[in-house]
Amino acid sequence: MSDLNAGKTSCLCGRVSLEAKNISPHVHACHCSMCRKWGGGPMLAVDCGAEVKLHGEEHISVYDSSEWAERGFCSHCGTHLFYRLKASGEYMVPAGSVDSSTANFVFKGQIFIDEQPSWYHFGNDTENMTGAEVFAKYAPSEE
Repeated sequence: MSDLNAGKTSCLCGRVSLEAKNISPHVHACHCSMCRKWGGGPMLAVDCGAEVKLHGEEHISVYDSSEWAERGFCSHCGTHLFYRLKASGEYMVPAGSVDSSTANFVFKGQIFIDEQPSWYHFGNDTENMTGAEVFAKYAPSEE
């Protein structure tokens, strides 16, 4: 039995939706300053892989947030739609945007834990990575 599910997300105004064949059941929190600035708190996201179909693409604005990733949002209502890795085409979407009928999630991990501000804390027992550990594992090599 696979632990991945097909599912759909959409923006607040309904102009944009995203269908994914492989939504991971594992929610990860990102505490980096960019995610916190983007959403006002940590980004709670699920990995949807690269097999994603976008609807309403004419309403999607993309911000090139780093050398290896970009962030998409609805240009009409501003809903955060995805964080996409450029090299693999892999999408991370806000966990709260996944239709509840397919969302059987478990809070699994946190990244940039060293950037988490002191004014909030999750009580869950999760796998944690610092920013340096994230870059060492995921950043493109400079060869």
